[in-house]
Amino acid sequence: MFLNPESFLQLPGNGTARRLRCRVLQSPLAGVSDRIFRGLVRRKAPDALLFTEMVNATSLELGHGLIKVEELATEVGPIGVQLFDYRPAAMAEAARRAEAAGAFLIDINMGCPVKKIARKGGGSGLIRDPALAARIVAAVAAAVTIPVTVKTRLGWCGTTDAAETAASAAAWCRQLQEAGAQLLTLHGRTREQGFKGQADWATIAAVKRELTIPLIANGDVNSPEDAQLCLAATGADGVMVGRGTMGAPWLVGQIDAALSGRPVPPTPGALERIRLASEQLQALVAARGDHGLLIARKHLSWTCTGFVGAPQLRHALMRAPTPAEALALLEQASAQLP
Repeated sequence: MFLNPESFLQLPGNGTARRLRCRVLQSPLAGVSDRIFRGLVRRKAPDALLFTEMVNATSLELGHGLIKVEELATEVGPIGVQLFDYRPAAMAEAARRAEAAGAFLIDINMGCPVKKIARKGGGSGLIRDPALAARIVAAVAAAVTIPVTVKTRLGWCGTTDAAETAASAAAWCRQLQEAGAQLLTLHGRTREQGFKGQADWATIAAVKRELTIPLIANGDVNSPEDAQLCLAATGADGVMVGRGTMGAPWLVGQIDAALSGRPVPPTPGALERIRLASEQLQALVAARGDHGLLIARKHLSWTCTGFVGAPQLRHALMRAPTPAEALALLEQASAQLP
Protein backbone atom coordinates (compact mmCIF):
# COMPACT_ATOMS: atom_id res chain seq x y z
CA MET A 1 0.00 0.00 0.00
CA PHE A 2 1.61 3.25 -1.15
CA LEU A 3 0.33 6.62 0.02
CA ASN A 4 0.98 9.71 -2.04
CA PRO A 5 3.35 11.90 0.00
CA GLU A 6 1.37 14.93 -1.16
CA SER A 7 -1.82 13.38 0.19
CA PHE A 8 -1.82 14.82 3.70
CA LEU A 9 -4.34 15.40 6.44
CA GLN A 10 -5.49 18.90 7.22
CA LEU A 11 -6.61 19.69 10.75
CA PRO A 12 -8.54 22.96 10.98
CA GLY A 13 -7.93 23.94 14.61
CA ASN A 14 -9.85 26.95 15.89
CA GLY A 15 -8.10 29.34 13.57
CA THR A 16 -4.66 27.82 12.98
CA ALA A 17 -4.87 24.96 10.49
CA ARG A 18 -2.19 22.27 10.46
CA ARG A 19 -1.23 19.87 7.68
CA LEU A 20 0.26 16.46 8.31
CA ARG A 21 2.50 15.51 5.41
CA CYS A 22 3.57 12.16 6.85
CA ARG A 23 1.30 9.22 7.71
CA VAL A 24 3.57 7.99 10.50
CA LEU A 25 3.49 9.57 13.95
CA GLN A 26 6.02 8.97 16.72
CA SER A 27 4.24 8.20 19.97
CA PRO A 28 4.90 10.21 23.13
CA LEU A 29 7.01 7.95 25.35
CA ALA A 30 7.60 8.84 28.99
CA GLY A 31 11.31 8.91 29.75
CA VAL A 32 12.18 8.32 26.09
CA SER A 33 10.89 10.90 23.60
CA ASP A 34 12.92 13.85 24.85
CA ARG A 35 14.49 16.50 22.62
CA ILE A 36 17.60 14.40 21.94
CA PHE A 37 15.61 11.32 20.94
CA ARG A 38 13.32 13.42 18.74
CA GLY A 39 16.37 14.82 16.96
CA LEU A 40 17.50 11.29 16.08
CA VAL A 41 14.04 10.39 14.77
CA ARG A 42 13.86 13.61 12.78
CA ARG A 43 16.97 12.74 10.73
CA LYS A 44 15.11 10.00 8.89
CA ALA A 45 11.60 11.44 9.15
CA PRO A 46 11.72 15.20 8.51
CA ASP A 47 7.95 15.60 8.10
CA ALA A 48 6.70 13.22 10.79
CA LEU A 49 4.66 14.51 13.69
CA LEU A 50 6.66 13.86 16.84
CA PHE A 51 5.60 14.41 20.44
CA THR A 52 7.04 15.55 23.72
CA GLU A 53 6.94 13.20 26.64
CA MET A 54 3.53 13.58 28.23
CA VAL A 55 3.32 16.65 30.46
CA ASN A 56 1.34 16.83 33.69
CA ALA A 57 -0.81 19.96 33.56
CA THR A 58 -0.67 20.31 37.35
CA SER A 59 3.13 20.16 37.34
CA LEU A 60 3.26 22.74 34.56
CA GLU A 61 0.98 24.95 36.63
CA LEU A 62 3.47 24.71 39.51
CA GLY A 63 6.41 25.55 37.27
CA HIS A 64 7.74 22.01 36.85
CA GLY A 65 8.29 20.38 33.49
CA LEU A 66 8.53 23.71 31.69
CA ILE A 67 11.63 22.56 29.81
CA LYS A 68 9.54 19.94 28.00
CA VAL A 69 7.60 22.67 26.24
CA GLU A 70 10.08 25.54 26.23
CA GLU A 71 12.68 23.53 24.28
CA LEU A 72 10.29 23.28 21.32
CA ALA A 73 11.65 26.62 20.13
CA THR A 74 15.00 24.98 19.35
CA GLU A 75 13.55 22.25 17.10
CA VAL A 76 12.40 21.99 13.50
CA GLY A 77 9.46 20.04 12.16
CA PRO A 78 6.02 19.45 13.68
CA ILE A 79 5.98 18.58 17.38
CA GLY A 80 2.86 18.05 19.43
CA VAL A 81 2.65 18.52 23.18
CA GLN A 82 0.79 15.75 24.99
CA LEU A 83 -0.93 16.78 28.23
CA PHE A 84 -2.60 14.78 30.96
CA ASP A 85 -4.66 15.71 34.02
CA TYR A 86 -8.23 15.41 35.23
CA ARG A 87 -8.98 19.14 35.73
CA PRO A 88 -10.40 20.95 32.68
CA ALA A 89 -9.19 24.40 33.76
CA ALA A 90 -5.65 23.19 34.41
CA MET A 91 -5.57 21.40 31.07
CA ALA A 92 -6.79 24.53 29.29
CA GLU A 93 -4.10 26.68 30.89
CA ALA A 94 -1.39 24.12 30.13
CA ALA A 95 -2.57 24.03 26.52
CA ARG A 96 -2.27 27.80 26.26
CA ARG A 97 1.31 27.61 27.55
CA ALA A 98 2.17 24.86 25.10
CA GLU A 99 0.68 26.80 22.19
CA ALA A 100 2.69 29.88 23.17
CA ALA A 101 5.85 27.74 23.24
CA GLY A 102 5.32 26.65 19.65
CA ALA A 103 3.36 23.39 19.86
CA PHE A 104 2.14 22.12 16.49
CA LEU A 105 -0.96 20.74 18.20
CA ILE A 106 -2.20 19.69 21.62
CA ASP A 107 -2.75 16.00 22.30
CA ILE A 108 -4.71 14.88 25.35
CA ASN A 109 -3.62 11.61 26.91
CA MET A 110 -6.60 9.38 27.67
CA GLY A 111 -4.80 6.10 27.27
CA CYS A 112 -1.88 5.82 29.67
CA PRO A 113 -2.46 2.60 31.65
CA VAL A 114 -0.06 3.40 34.51
CA LYS A 115 -1.96 2.95 37.77
CA LYS A 116 -0.66 6.07 39.55
CA ILE A 117 -1.98 8.20 36.68
CA ALA A 118 -5.22 6.35 35.95
CA ARG A 119 -6.35 6.12 39.57
CA LYS A 120 -6.15 9.92 39.89
CA GLY A 121 -8.46 10.31 36.91
CA GLY A 122 -5.83 11.07 34.28
CA GLY A 123 -4.73 9.05 31.28
CA SER A 124 -6.88 5.97 30.77
CA GLY A 125 -8.78 6.81 33.95
CA LEU A 126 -10.84 9.24 31.87
CA ILE A 127 -12.33 6.31 29.95
CA ARG A 128 -14.35 5.59 33.08
CA ASP A 129 -15.69 9.16 33.19
CA PRO A 130 -16.75 10.08 29.64
CA ALA A 131 -18.53 13.25 30.76
CA LEU A 132 -15.36 14.61 32.38
CA ALA A 133 -13.33 13.55 29.35
CA ALA A 134 -15.67 15.52 27.09
CA ARG A 135 -15.40 18.61 29.32
CA ILE A 136 -11.61 18.43 29.17
CA VAL A 137 -11.59 18.21 25.36
CA ALA A 138 -14.04 21.10 25.09
CA ALA A 139 -12.06 23.26 27.54
CA VAL A 140 -8.76 22.67 25.75
CA ALA A 141 -10.30 23.24 22.31
CA ALA A 142 -11.75 26.56 23.51
CA ALA A 143 -8.40 27.65 24.98
CA VAL A 144 -6.19 27.34 21.88
CA THR A 145 -6.30 28.07 18.17
CA ILE A 146 -4.22 25.03 17.13
CA PRO A 147 -5.78 21.57 16.66
CA VAL A 148 -6.66 19.40 19.66
CA THR A 149 -6.27 15.64 19.39
CA VAL A 150 -6.76 12.71 21.76
CA LYS A 151 -4.81 9.48 22.22
CA THR A 152 -6.88 6.75 23.84
CA ARG A 153 -7.67 3.02 24.02
CA LEU A 154 -10.55 0.75 23.10
CA GLY A 155 -11.97 0.92 26.60
CA TRP A 156 -11.25 0.22 30.24
CA CYS A 157 -11.74 -3.50 29.91
CA GLY A 158 -12.85 -5.70 27.07
CA THR A 159 -15.60 -8.26 26.67
CA THR A 160 -15.74 -11.63 25.00
CA ASP A 161 -18.27 -10.23 22.53
CA ALA A 162 -16.38 -8.52 19.68
CA ALA A 163 -19.44 -6.61 18.50
CA GLU A 164 -20.08 -5.26 21.99
CA THR A 165 -16.45 -4.19 22.35
CA ALA A 166 -16.56 -2.42 18.98
CA ALA A 167 -19.85 -0.66 19.78
CA SER A 168 -18.53 0.54 23.13
CA ALA A 169 -15.26 1.78 21.62
CA ALA A 170 -17.12 3.58 18.83
CA ALA A 171 -19.46 5.30 21.28
CA TRP A 172 -16.50 6.43 23.40
CA CYS A 173 -14.63 7.83 20.40
CA ARG A 174 -17.71 9.55 18.96
CA GLN A 175 -18.13 11.39 22.24
CA LEU A 176 -14.57 12.68 22.02
CA GLN A 177 -15.18 13.76 18.44
CA GLU A 178 -18.37 15.59 19.41
CA ALA A 179 -16.53 17.34 22.26
CA GLY A 180 -14.09 18.93 19.82
CA ALA A 181 -11.27 16.47 19.12
CA GLN A 182 -10.06 16.92 15.56
CA LEU A 183 -8.09 13.67 15.33
CA LEU A 184 -7.98 10.53 17.43
CA THR A 185 -5.16 8.05 17.92
CA LEU A 186 -6.59 4.71 18.99
CA HIS A 187 -4.48 2.05 20.65
CA GLY A 188 -5.93 -1.36 19.86
CA ARG A 189 -5.94 -2.59 23.45
CA THR A 190 -7.96 -1.85 26.57
CA ARG A 191 -6.53 -0.32 29.71
CA GLU A 192 -6.85 -3.72 31.38
CA GLN A 193 -4.59 -5.28 28.74
CA GLY A 194 -1.84 -2.71 29.11
CA PHE A 195 0.63 -3.79 26.43
CA LYS A 196 -0.20 -7.50 26.58
CA GLY A 197 -1.85 -9.58 23.92
CA GLN A 198 -2.40 -8.67 20.30
CA ALA A 199 -3.67 -5.26 19.25
CA ASP A 200 -7.26 -5.45 18.00
CA TRP A 201 -7.05 -3.89 14.56
CA ALA A 202 -10.55 -5.13 13.67
CA THR A 203 -12.09 -2.95 16.38
CA ILE A 204 -10.01 0.03 15.23
CA ALA A 205 -11.52 -0.54 11.76
CA ALA A 206 -15.03 -0.57 13.24
CA VAL A 207 -14.39 2.69 15.08
CA LYS A 208 -12.90 4.30 11.96
CA ARG A 209 -16.16 3.64 10.10
CA GLU A 210 -18.10 5.53 12.78
CA LEU A 211 -16.01 8.72 12.80
CA THR A 212 -15.81 11.74 10.53
CA ILE A 213 -12.46 12.97 11.88
CA PRO A 214 -9.12 11.30 11.02
CA LEU A 215 -8.14 8.22 12.99
CA ILE A 216 -4.57 7.05 13.62
CA ALA A 217 -4.05 3.36 14.42
CA ASN A 218 -1.66 2.42 17.21
CA GLY A 219 -0.49 -0.93 18.51
CA ASP A 220 1.80 -3.68 17.17
CA VAL A 221 3.33 -1.49 14.45
CA ASN A 222 7.00 -2.42 14.67
CA SER A 223 8.10 -2.53 11.03
CA PRO A 224 7.22 -1.11 7.61
CA GLU A 225 5.39 -4.37 6.86
CA ASP A 226 3.35 -4.04 10.06
CA ALA A 227 2.36 -0.50 9.10
CA GLN A 228 1.16 -1.56 5.67
CA LEU A 229 -0.84 -4.45 7.11
CA CYS A 230 -2.33 -2.21 9.81
CA LEU A 231 -3.50 0.42 7.35
CA ALA A 232 -4.99 -2.24 5.08
CA ALA A 233 -6.81 -3.86 8.02
CA THR A 234 -8.08 -0.71 9.72
CA GLY A 235 -8.59 1.83 6.95
CA ALA A 236 -6.95 4.31 9.31
CA ASP A 237 -5.53 7.60 8.07
CA GLY A 238 -2.10 6.82 9.51
CA VAL A 239 -0.20 4.85 12.09
CA MET A 240 1.52 5.77 15.33
CA VAL A 241 4.68 3.93 16.32
CA GLY A 242 5.55 3.59 19.99
CA ARG A 243 7.73 1.09 21.77
CA GLY A 244 9.10 -0.26 18.49
CA THR A 245 11.23 2.90 18.21
CA MET A 246 13.00 2.31 21.51
CA GLY A 247 16.58 1.89 20.40
CA ALA A 248 15.44 2.29 16.78
CA PRO A 249 14.85 5.99 16.05
CA TRP A 250 15.23 5.19 12.35
CA LEU A 251 11.97 3.17 12.30
CA VAL A 252 9.63 6.12 11.69
CA GLY A 253 11.65 7.06 8.62
CA GLN A 254 11.64 3.50 7.33
CA ILE A 255 7.86 3.27 7.63
CA ASP A 256 7.37 6.67 6.03
CA ALA A 257 9.49 5.58 3.06
CA ALA A 258 7.57 2.33 2.67
CA LEU A 259 4.16 4.03 2.76
CA SER A 260 5.32 6.66 0.27
CA GLY A 261 6.72 4.14 -2.20
CA ARG A 262 10.33 5.21 -1.68
CA PRO A 263 13.22 2.81 -1.05
CA VAL A 264 13.27 1.84 2.60
CA PRO A 265 16.53 2.90 4.29
CA PRO A 266 18.48 -0.11 5.57
CA THR A 267 18.41 -0.97 9.26
CA PRO A 268 21.69 0.19 10.81
CA GLY A 269 24.37 -2.41 11.37
CA ALA A 270 26.61 -2.88 14.38
CA LEU A 271 29.00 0.02 13.77
CA GLU A 272 26.24 2.53 13.10
CA ARG A 273 24.32 1.37 16.18
CA ILE A 274 27.39 1.82 18.38
CA ARG A 275 28.07 5.26 16.94
CA LEU A 276 24.45 6.24 17.50
CA ALA A 277 24.60 5.00 21.11
CA SER A 278 27.77 7.01 21.68
CA GLU A 279 26.25 10.15 20.18
CA GLN A 280 23.11 9.86 22.27
CA LEU A 281 25.11 9.28 25.44
CA GLN A 282 27.30 12.32 24.81
CA ALA A 283 24.27 14.50 24.08
CA LEU A 284 22.51 13.39 27.26
CA VAL A 285 25.58 14.02 29.37
CA ALA A 286 26.04 17.45 27.78
CA ALA A 287 22.42 18.28 28.62
CA ARG A 288 22.10 16.62 32.04
CA GLY A 289 25.62 16.17 33.39
CA ASP A 290 26.58 12.85 34.92
CA HIS A 291 22.88 12.11 35.44
CA GLY A 292 22.74 11.80 31.68
CA LEU A 293 24.46 8.44 31.99
CA LEU A 294 21.59 7.10 34.09
CA ILE A 295 19.09 8.29 31.51
CA ALA A 296 21.19 6.89 28.67
CA ARG A 297 21.49 3.38 30.05
CA LYS A 298 18.10 2.26 28.79
CA HIS A 299 18.84 3.72 25.35
CA LEU A 300 22.23 2.01 25.26
CA SER A 301 20.61 -1.30 26.16
CA TRP A 302 18.00 -0.96 23.41
CA THR A 303 20.38 0.25 20.70
CA CYS A 304 23.30 -2.11 21.30
CA THR A 305 21.66 -5.30 20.17
CA GLY A 306 21.63 -7.64 17.22
CA PHE A 307 25.36 -8.11 16.69
CA VAL A 308 28.15 -10.34 17.92
CA GLY A 309 29.29 -9.27 21.38
CA ALA A 310 26.19 -7.11 22.02
CA PRO A 311 25.09 -8.96 25.21
CA GLN A 312 28.52 -8.57 26.77
CA LEU A 313 28.66 -4.91 25.76
CA ARG A 314 25.26 -4.18 27.29
CA HIS A 315 26.27 -5.93 30.50
CA ALA A 316 29.37 -3.76 30.78
CA LEU A 317 27.57 -0.54 29.85
CA MET A 318 24.94 -1.03 32.55
CA ARG A 319 27.76 -1.13 35.12
CA ALA A 320 29.96 1.65 33.81
CA PRO A 321 30.27 4.14 36.71
CA THR A 322 31.07 7.22 34.61
CA PRO A 323 30.20 8.57 31.17
CA ALA A 324 33.87 8.41 30.20
CA GLU A 325 34.04 4.70 30.95
CA ALA A 326 30.83 4.02 29.05
CA LEU A 327 32.18 5.90 26.03
CA ALA A 328 35.43 3.94 26.26
CA LEU A 329 33.47 0.68 26.18
CA LEU A 330 31.63 1.79 23.05
CA GLU A 331 34.88 2.82 21.34
CA GLN A 332 36.46 -0.50 22.24
CA ALA A 333 33.45 -2.40 20.91
CA SER A 334 33.55 -0.54 17.59
CA ALA A 335 37.25 -1.25 17.22
CA GLN A 336 36.67 -4.97 17.73
CA LEU A 337 33.99 -5.33 15.08
CA PRO A 338 34.91 -7.60 12.18
